[in-house]
Amino acid sequence: MDGQTGIEYLPDPDAQPLRSRKSQRDDLDMMDIRQSVVALGAALLVASGAAMADVTASSKGGPGVDIAGEMTALFGTERQSLKRLPEVRLDAIANGPKKKSKAVPEGFGYTDAWLFAQPAPTGGEDWQCLTTALYFEARGEGLQGQFAVAEVILNRAESPLYPGSICGVVNQRGGGGCQFSFVCDSTSDKMRDAAARDRAARVARVMLDGAPRLLTDGATHFHTRSVRPGWARRFPQTAAIGAHVFYRHPSVNG
Repeated sequence: MDGQTGIEYLPDPDAQPLRSRKSQRDDLDMMDIRQSVVALGAALLVASGAAMADVTASSKGGPGVDIAGEMTALFGTERQSLKRLPEVRLDAIANGPKKKSKAVPEGFGYTDAWLFAQPAPTGGEDWQCLTTALYFEARGEGLQGQFAVAEVILNRAESPLYPGSICGVVNQRGGGGCQFSFVCDSTSDKMRDAAARDRAARVARVMLDGAPRLLTDGATHFHTRSVRPGWARRFPQTAAIGAHVFYRHPSVNG
């Protein structure tokens, strides 16, 4: 999101008509400091993704205005902008996209024995969205295939290229269609197969809880083997699991 920084300095009505060259240089130096403070704050606001139409230096005081006070107000504005960002965006700004750094859960493996030994899954909106996506996009896949599709959705949610939430990624529309076909296919989203729904819900829960992403090397896209979308020629392929082939957007680090 682009921001524009407008900086305007008005003459000080209380200034003396004749001033020494040193005083004039001091005034110019102080103006440069104020301009740098405003520019720094503007850059921070843009980096945080905040919408910023204009930032103007105060003209209420002369060159001797309290710079510390302006900095406090400016960074207070930036801090409020950061508070409005989703937690995953804040993490991406501070640390970059998440890597596979979480500890592997004890006994973790791509097996039904391990998966069904975990507590019965529950969760909020993101868990529901991820469960639904896995059910409709991958319920016919083996366990690794379902985990692989979950990796793609989480990778997207943690990339600044895509919406910053699981539900935002799953329901994203654009280009005359939807990122996930089941969202736009005009059929019921009711998950009628109870066993497949439970399996998808368990995969979604453990992935949201930090199960490692070991299968797709940071993939952000996938398609079935029966099709070949145009982007598949431009994106590096990272994996092929079951009926799906996986790719990573060139702008995303693996």
